[in-house]
Amino acid sequence: MRRLTFVVLTMLALSLVSLSDGAAARRISAARSAKKIRVMTYNIHVGVGMDKKLDLPRIAEVIKREHIDLVGLQEVDRGVERTQRIDEIAELAKLTRMDYAFAFNLKYQGGQYGVAILSRFPIQATDHRLYKNLREAERRGLIRAEVKIGGRTVNFLTTHLDYQYDDGRVFEAEQLLAAVKNVSGPLIIVGDFNDVPTGGAYKLMREQFADAWIDSHAAGEGLSYPADKPAKRIDYILTRQTDRIKTKRAWIVNTLASDHVPVVADLEFR
Repeated sequence: MRRLTFVVLTMLALSLVSLSDGAAARRISAARSAKKIRVMTYNIHVGVGMDKKLDLPRIAEVIKREHIDLVGLQEVDRGVERTQRIDEIAELAKLTRMDYAFAFNLKYQGGQYGVAILSRFPIQATDHRLYKNLREAERRGLIRAEVKIGGRTVNFLTTHLDYQYDDGRVFEAEQLLAAVKNVSGPLIIVGDFNDVPTGGAYKLMREQFADAWIDSHAAGEGLSYPADKPAKRIDYILTRQTDRIKTKRAWIVNTLASDHVPVVADLEFR
């Protein structure tokens, strides 16, 4: 009987060690994964693709297929007549099973139009800023979300700048930089800047931010517009230089679900 008891206790002890080791392995794995995230910037053209059809499930599939953690969206409708009064960001959040935040920059056709964020992590807080304009009639702005990743507060911001005037984009970029001047914790900015790499707004941002496409030594030019025959690089993923965020990889997703193609990057916190 004593020998049987000894065997049972020994097996129980080994099981507890095994469980403990498994839990430790899971904790190590979680800690490692918390150092890496996958982000996307995507101008969804209110969900209308190059075929002129409104199709939000198609947009959601693009996001799901790439296994994205944080998505910055531009040209998002909420309750607008032209897009059947759909709350587009709520619908996309439902389809992708992600948390979301929305900021409208202007009222349009009985609804709202603006920028949004989808996140696989719960969104803790948001900040919405409207830009002052120089000449462009359309009001633009930014939304920043705070999310907890591996015990670290990460700031994820998306914006959509003036498409008409270079000095208008520079003016908005100056306001963006002023808005994030005192933001603590890692900061990632994504969006449709409507600005090529030789433009003033891009150059201004590059004084403080690294360009994920360049940082990763990605193949190709990163052209993102128009989706059917990309000729311009105007959609960017930027990381603050002082935050020690390394881009491991960046790529373009070939899709006609919008008039832009999304840009994706794998980022690592060092």
